[in-house]
Amino acid sequence: MAYLVRTMPRAERDLDAIFGYIGADTSPAALKWYARLIAATESLSGMPLRNPRAPEDPELRQLLFGNKPHIYRVVYFVDEPRQRVNILHVRHHSRDAFTPPDLL
Repeated sequence: MAYLVRTMPRAERDLDAIFGYIGADTSPAALKWYARLIAATESLSGMPLRNPRAPEDPELRQLLFGNKPHIYRVVYFVDEPRQRVNILHVRHHSRDAFTPPDLL
C-alpha cells in the first residue's frame, strides 16, 4: 500500500525559497532540476523507510537529492500506522543542522 506524502508548511516555504534561489521560473534547466526534486519527494510514497535516519533526530529520516556541490536534504517523518510521510524540511546539505523550531 502506498503512503500519502504530505508537504508540511515549513517544507513548502523551503521549496518556494529554493525555487526562487535557483531561478526555476526563468531557467528551463533549473525548472527541470526542481521538478526532479519534487518527484524525488513524491517517490517516498513507495518505500519511505529506504533512506537513513536524520542525524538530528532518530525519529526522522532524510532523502539526499542532487550531486555535489548541490545536494539537498529532504527531512521527513514516517507515520507508519497512518501510512503517511510528512515532509518537514528541505535544505542545502551544507547548512547547519536544524533544531526543532526549524520544523515549525
